[in-house]
Amino acid sequence: MFSKPNIRIERIVSKGHSSAKDEWYDQNQDEWVMLLQGEARLTFALSAPVDLKPGDYLLIPAHCRHRVDWTHPDIESIWLAIHIFAEPVAE
Repeated sequence: MFSKPNIRIERIVSKGHSSAKDEWYDQNQDEWVMLLQGEARLTFALSAPVDLKPGDYLLIPAHCRHRVDWTHPDIESIWLAIHIFAEPVAE
């Protein structure tokens, strides 16, 4: 993970992971995410689900409720996530 006052970059690895049934991410920051390897599905509270393959990316605005609906159970899904904060955060 790399972190500066307004940005945090992290690599996330998941295999067969999904969010709990009623769990939603509701982040204070924008998040740009790219799937580097594997397969995944993100579900959004107010829009259609998005299936991701390697190289797919999207920007999730702050407070856009979303969840990880599915990641491939046999292949590691590797994500690059860049969190962009409006206000500096402690390192």
